[in-house]
Amino acid sequence: QAIENQLKICGYKNNVDVVALYLARQGLRSIPSLSQFCRLRYLWINNNKIQDLTFLIKNYYLTELYLNNNELTDISGALKHLCSLQILFLHNNELKKLGKTVKELKGMISLQTLNLFQNPLAYDPDYRLYVIYFLPSVQLLDRKLVTQRERESAFHLYNPKGTWVKQSIGFGSRVDTSLETMAGSSRCIQPARRPIISSGHEFGNNTNIVPFEDPEDAVLVRAMTRSLMEFSSVDWNKVATHQERRLKNKAEEPLEKLTVQFR
Repeated sequence: QAIENQLKICGYKNNVDVVALYLARQGLRSIPSLSQFCRLRYLWINNNKIQDLTFLIKNYYLTELYLNNNELTDISGALKHLCSLQILFLHNNELKKLGKTVKELKGMISLQTLNLFQNPLAYDPDYRLYVIYFLPSVQLLDRKLVTQRERESAFHLYNPKGTWVKQSIGFGSRVDTSLETMAGSSRCIQPARRPIISSGHEFGNNTNIVPFEDPEDAVLVRAMTRSLMEFSSVDWNKVATHQERRLKNKAEEPLEKLTVQFR
């Protein structure tokens, strides 16, 4: 009856024309399937007593869904098909399992606004960072903008291996450069001294006498015949992300690259 009343108020003649439906504050405990409204995009069901969401199984085009102030305890299997959702209000319900709830929302790549506060799961000490890490498209969480600092903290917390990789060697390449050309760089590793070759043995014309005053010099000369490796690393925390460059929220800074050469 509530649905029929709304259709009359809005003047909809055909189900296919329905793009918005307002069923808030009706005291509803359940709702029949809304699959006949195949183009439904905006749906308000807030401030009711809803405990089950199976009536949404066919509404793939929803972009805004307001389910706050109900009696939902679990949304598993009810919302993951709504890949076009941009706004989702679930605050003030009885959702307790953070992992299961976030897993249900992972496929919503367009989700930008999400409310989960006033649910038992929101009292988890790492709740906010958990949601930010596993739902990277969300820009506004619980009426508060997600900051770049929070994204970095979430990444460090839930992807420590990725953090280590970002802060370690970023590039590796071979270069055809002799050790002498490295003398001008203060950041390169150089030999402590040059080998001292005994007079008359520069070309190895006397194999009965050791041509080096120090055996370590022979080792150094041998090392110089090996290919030179060059490794560079940068501080990835100072590199603007694609999104930051697109939104121009972060000024471009020249990268500070540390280069180490060795054989």
